[in-house]
Amino acid sequence: MPESFAPGLRRAGWLAGLPALALIWVSATLYAAPQIADRLEAEGATVAAGTATATGEPWLRLEARGRDLLAAGEAPDVGERETVLSRLAGLDGPHRIVSEVGIVETAAPFQWAAIRSGPNRIALEGSRPVEIGRRALEARISGALNPGTTLDDTARAARGAPPDFPSAAAFLAARLSGLAKGGRAALSDTVLSLSGEALDMPAYEALRASLSDPPAGFSIGRIEIVPPVVPDYRFVVEKTARGIGLDGFAPTASDREAALRAATEAAAGGTVDDHLLAARGLDPAIDPKGLIAFAFRLAELIQSGRVAFADGAISVTGDAIDGQAIPDAEALMRDARPAGIKAGTVSLTARPLSPYRVVIRRTADSVTLTGHLPDTATRERVLDALRPRLFREPVVDRTRLAEGAPPDLGAALAAAAPLVTSLASGEIAVSDRALTLTGESLYRETASRAPERLAEALPPGWTGQAAVSARQAPERRDPETCRADFAAAVAGADLRFPAGSPVLAPSFYPTLDALAAVAKACPALRIAVSGTADPAKPKAPAAAAGAEARPDAVEPARIASSAKPDLAAKPDSAATPTPQDKAKDKTKDSGKDSGKTTKGPAGKEAAKPGKPAAKKPAETADEPPPDLPRLRAQAVIEYLLQAGARPEQVSVGPDGPAGPVLVALLP
Repeated sequence: MPESFAPGLRRAGWLAGLPALALIWVSATLYAAPQIADRLEAEGATVAAGTATATGEPWLRLEARGRDLLAAGEAPDVGERETVLSRLAGLDGPHRIVSEVGIVETAAPFQWAAIRSGPNRIALEGSRPVEIGRRALEARISGALNPGTTLDDTARAARGAPPDFPSAAAFLAARLSGLAKGGRAALSDTVLSLSGEALDMPAYEALRASLSDPPAGFSIGRIEIVPPVVPDYRFVVEKTARGIGLDGFAPTASDREAALRAATEAAAGGTVDDHLLAARGLDPAIDPKGLIAFAFRLAELIQSGRVAFADGAISVTGDAIDGQAIPDAEALMRDARPAGIKAGTVSLTARPLSPYRVVIRRTADSVTLTGHLPDTATRERVLDALRPRLFREPVVDRTRLAEGAPPDLGAALAAAAPLVTSLASGEIAVSDRALTLTGESLYRETASRAPERLAEALPPGWTGQAAVSARQAPERRDPETCRADFAAAVAGADLRFPAGSPVLAPSFYPTLDALAAVAKACPALRIAVSGTADPAKPKAPAAAAGAEARPDAVEPARIASSAKPDLAAKPDSAATPTPQDKAKDKTKDSGKDSGKTTKGPAGKEAAKPGKPAAKKPAETADEPPPDLPRLRAQAVIEYLLQAGARPEQVSVGPDGPAGPVLVALLP
């Protein structure tokens, strides 16, 4: 050894041998550690085997980590856990027992989840049924996954699992095959949920379809599946003579539904050919619903062609609906584009309209004109024919001007206008020189005469077709059925007002609704309603004694069908008409078969001749108003009228005795 190295070695001393010793130690550890771990697991296997449950699988799971032994699982109770840990501690060899042993508990709610953690890796967490062995459940789940998928199962055994849990777990795990990393399928009791990003568009559609058929006993909860991102996002509306075609993508289900609604409206009875797929990739600065609405605004201006959005720009090509549509499309493209959308090309050709169409549609709310007219004079002629025949409904004009109209178009529409305005609902549709009238009439005679009237109205050279139906007549019942139904409606009724009040009690409603239904089905039915006063108070016997007994009193809500009841008004000097009586002329008793009153010289109501006048009792501060019976009768009549009875069917009868309101059926 050179003399120059000797002093250095002497100074280093024994430290020079440390690297060699470290190498020897590492080599020994690497060689001996696996042998130690294998021996520990072999010794612990006998302890684990002794924890087998009714499922045939031991609940104890062991893993050797060098000289440490990791124990996991769920013991049935605390005592068995302590026993197993003591047996493990007595094994020859382990340096330390690391316990992760839990106790089987009841999970409420019972929750379990499968999460895609990698391309071929699924993590299981939450709770699994204690009645099912871990390996048996994993085998069931693996059968629903793609071959080669690895399970990382950290779920803990628990009680409280729903019936047929393995079927639900396998169903959820199978859905993960269509989701990207991070996709999650979860169970909470019997509710299944799914979230994540679909791998591609076919997977997205397959996932949505499969969720419509969950396992028996389970329901679908929250679904948050987002479609995949596509680099070439596009949206296309194609218009043909048959209808509307949709192609491209929609970011969400609601966007797709918006496109389908717009296509159905634009097709106007034609077909809608839907090829839209769910996908993301639209610039976040662009509102998808705004894009869809703008595309259909452009589509309204073409007879045939396409509106296409691609590469951030929208364009329109094809045959314009008329010459005016070309500048209209250019103006839309220039001034009305939604934010974020670039202007594409406008390549439209104006062709003669074939066929030339115009429609007048009558609804309960309005009359609407759509299609084309040759000039403003024809437009005004048609509007002048419609407006005088409409009282409340507005006329909405959405027609456009275009050449190519058939001869006498204005004359044909003006002649047919009275026919459509006489309908409850319907329309006139013109296609070249053919006019079709369809709809529903309130009257059978009008419906039956529609073809004849249309043929008389059309100019020479025009053809017409009418298909007008009569609205179904309301239900009608024979008199005997009406009386029987009336008796059933009031049977057992107790129309008793609260003391001192003319306000209907909620218990009145079923009886009065039944009476109104009978009145609607029986137009000839006549009903008299007699209000009643409150019972006399014991402290004022004099007032009660002055009241005239009613000779023809009937039981409450009793039918007086065998003889017409006495409907003459009681001769009370306080029977001056109330404001309610004046406001409801249709229900006053002044024009009925009986109960007429006349005005006396002093402006008071005088009793009908032949009836003695009753002396007015003295009023006290705590007594109800003297016209309380009349107010109660009016309240009942008002309810019947609002429920559908006609004014001529109900009238005010004479005031009744204290008790429930009297309802009488007149002959």
